[in-house]
Amino acid sequence: MTSVPTPIPSRTQFVQEGIKHRILTGQLTPGQALVESELAAQFGVSKTPVREALKTLAGTGLVVMNQYKGVTVRRVDADMAREVYDVRLLLEPEALRRSVLRGASLAAAQDALTRADEASDTAERSLANREFHRALYTSCGNPLLGRMLDEVRDQAALVSAVAWAADPSWEREADEHREILRLALAEDADGAARALHSHIESFVRRAFPPAQEEDGQG
Repeated sequence: MTSVPTPIPSRTQFVQEGIKHRILTGQLTPGQALVESELAAQFGVSKTPVREALKTLAGTGLVVMNQYKGVTVRRVDADMAREVYDVRLLLEPEALRRSVLRGASLAAAQDALTRADEASDTAERSLANREFHRALYTSCGNPLLGRMLDEVRDQAALVSAVAWAADPSWEREADEHREILRLALAEDADGAARALHSHIESFVRRAFPPAQEEDGQG
């Protein structure tokens, strides 16, 4: 019987994760051009894995590919933010509710919360925040639901990075995270889901408030 070799991270995956990390930690900002030759030199690879990585990142919504303008980091506007957070509002509280009802371990969420509190910079805190939210839904018992939330996770992190740069609100959100986790650990599935819904909804409303209607328009 032929043995199957253990897969190793490809150059494309290496570059993809590197670019994504830079985007989600604010090292690459919305609208910034992503030049294949420059990225290839930075990562020590040819342009081919960079090109493939950028195609994948375009598929996840983190970068935009334009025939004339090239590749840029996706810009965040109110419509984009509300679309992404609307999906989270529909799916994430229910996923957490199911995780709690299943008695899933929330040790990873607790660890992420601790790392966020002890973070020495914005990038580290942002990554810990992402891990906290993922830990709430990853054990919901429905792999498809988890994958759907994973698909919008990077875009949600991009929205958060832009919002935090304009108006840091770490402490408020950390308090809300602690309350969500407290309810979940107390096995209050519905209470934890409601608290998470409120947390997600209030964040996007603060960061991207509804536009005021112009005078004289209904």
